[in-house]
Amino acid sequence: MSSDPWLKNSMLVRRGVAKGQPGRHHELTIEAQGPFHYVYGPYAKPVLTIDPGDIVAVETEDAFGGVITSEQDSPTAKLKFPYLNPQCGPIAVNGIGKGDCLAVHIHAVETRGAQPAGKTCIIPEFGGLVGTASTAMLNPPLPERVRVMHVDKNGVRWNDKITLPYQPFIGTIGISPEIEAISSLQPDYHGGNMDLPDVAPGAILYFPVHVDGGLLYVGDCHAAQGDGELSGVAIEQRATVTLQVDVIKGWSFAWPRLETENFLMTIGSARPLEDAARIAYRELVRWMSGEYGFDEIDAYMLLSQAGRIRLGNMVDPKYTIGASILKKYLV
Repeated sequence: MSSDPWLKNSMLVRRGVAKGQPGRHHELTIEAQGPFHYVYGPYAKPVLTIDPGDIVAVETEDAFGGVITSEQDSPTAKLKFPYLNPQCGPIAVNGIGKGDCLAVHIHAVETRGAQPAGKTCIIPEFGGLVGTASTAMLNPPLPERVRVMHVDKNGVRWNDKITLPYQPFIGTIGISPEIEAISSLQPDYHGGNMDLPDVAPGAILYFPVHVDGGLLYVGDCHAAQGDGELSGVAIEQRATVTLQVDVIKGWSFAWPRLETENFLMTIGSARPLEDAARIAYRELVRWMSGEYGFDEIDAYMLLSQAGRIRLGNMVDPKYTIGASILKKYLV
């Protein structure tokens, strides 16, 4: 188990089958992965099967499938929608089924590959301040633009004057729905393309399981991103993601949850944006009531004073909001 002292009181350790103890180590390389997946669903054969407590190092491709390499590239010419956000997996977990929870402790998200390792761009009719297929406008699309940059642990070199903090996280991670096949570009109750910066090293994600094995998918890592992912594209990067996976039997809920040392967060995805916020806050009320002894109305009232909102993205087919409360109030 990690040496972080807070983990002993986490849901992962208190209720997980492995109790936070590490199992076997696995590697899922690009070569071992084979073809990537562009939907989350129960119809793909697992590329790896693990036990509760096992640790997996996964090599991920960037959201562009690696085809954007220089500032002279045209996103329109290079990208083949909807084949974006290539996902690794699915990874099956022994002993998990519908009605259980899949817990994923993120140990590391490390930049992988040659420099410049970071890419971002403007894609026509995609983003938060432009007309899109869902927000139809007559005005012409913005011009394409690509920016590539050096990325390492010291920062993201935006230009000669600006270096952004290196804050890596997983943009797209989740589990299989029960029957649907959902695009890897869309977030929903299964997780998916949430683009939530809190899905970062140290955090524990909790997913309600819908199929035997859980079927975990992961990809689309970012080196940095502001709230909202405003232009629709973060600092996209290839990465090696290290995850420890556990099973919590008989714990089920409606939407993904997240735990860190300092706070609990529930995640909702919907359009319009206020419905995503409503889902996230409703689920947080239910978590506080179900696990921490709050009366639902008291939890509702407390969140009106102490709740926090994190905007994941406002650009995808559904928008993502994380609602959180500091653990110090859950006494």
